[in-house]
Amino acid sequence: MPTLPHPVTTLPTPLGGVLVHQVDHVSEAELRGLPRLDLSERSAADLELLATGAYSPLTGFLGEADYLSVIEHLRLADGTPWGLPITLPVGRAEAGALRGRVVLTRGGAAVGWIDVQEQFEARKAWEAREVYRTEEAAHPGVAALYAQGEINLAGPVTLLAVPRGAFPQHHRTPAEVRAVIEARGWRTTVAFQTRNPIHRAHEYLHKVALELVDGLLLHPLVGTTKGDDVPAGVRVEAYEVLLDRYYPAPRTLLSVYPAAMRYAGPREAITHALSRRNYGATHFIVGRDHAGVGQYYGTYDAQEIFGAFTAEELGIRILKFEHTFYCQSCAQLVSPRTCPHGAAHHLVLSGTRVREKLRAGQNLPPEFTRPEVAEVLRRAYQASGN
Repeated sequence: MPTLPHPVTTLPTPLGGVLVHQVDHVSEAELRGLPRLDLSERSAADLELLATGAYSPLTGFLGEADYLSVIEHLRLADGTPWGLPITLPVGRAEAGALRGRVVLTRGGAAVGWIDVQEQFEARKAWEAREVYRTEEAAHPGVAALYAQGEINLAGPVTLLAVPRGAFPQHHRTPAEVRAVIEARGWRTTVAFQTRNPIHRAHEYLHKVALELVDGLLLHPLVGTTKGDDVPAGVRVEAYEVLLDRYYPAPRTLLSVYPAAMRYAGPREAITHALSRRNYGATHFIVGRDHAGVGQYYGTYDAQEIFGAFTAEELGIRILKFEHTFYCQSCAQLVSPRTCPHGAAHHLVLSGTRVREKLRAGQNLPPEFTRPEVAEVLRRAYQASGN
């Protein structure tokens, strides 16, 4: 495959021009007497992503003007591209006490604060229709939206310390990922978002991309996901096994992305891409049904939505891949672009079928996933009894 000339020789500029960093270590005494708000797991993840610059140029939870503009126009009020409304919802009854500086807690322990500048009404039905393309509570993102409070708090945030979570060896801030990329001398870096174990089709996309760029940032989402997704610990173990044996170590970086999953399909793809720009990626892979769930989005809607922006606005190049699968007649991984054979020749396993095989203790075909990954998954399913 011919290589492309490298269009970028330095790290990309963060969205908005400056990488946000709002982490300040203060004593508990300095926060005494202030109102407190305990965060959900998703809001705690958003706090970290805001304060460490993953969501640059955002410095806090959105105010009303930005909230309305993102929902209606896919842009902040100043015109900057953005896909998802990042809000801090609270109940109507508690909102009155949450004024000025509010200490943000998780499980009762202070993790940061917000300087509340606005309180405004969430437009839940409209947000559901525009962001998730449905008002059905069967959609996990819509269900989470409906379960939230009615009032959104807005204002800049500060994080007390970067939480390293369950995977401290892989948990890096945007500034830390940028430092690794710079130290390795990568002129171009492709980021890959996943919430699932990597199978052979994913591996194919990675290695095609590595023919074009210097480095791969494997950036799995490890925040809240729906209940039937493979647990983050199992997924990370599978990534480690795979990368150790089948990827070039000098050209690959495994680093976790601590966001919660919203299942917003095309909208979420925009935010995933822009935040990876902030982490230092110059390219971002968008494949089939990115961030999708059920039948709520078209197969390639998440690719088409990027047509709403210019290349200069995005500041990150989108690599669009079609559905990839193993063809038994071609005897290799292919896509509709490269394979002349019909569906009867293709090995395609649904997530449901994969789970059925794992629960039964059966092996997954090596054409579908590496045996080492299959073994990690099989052991996890057998141990859990799911």
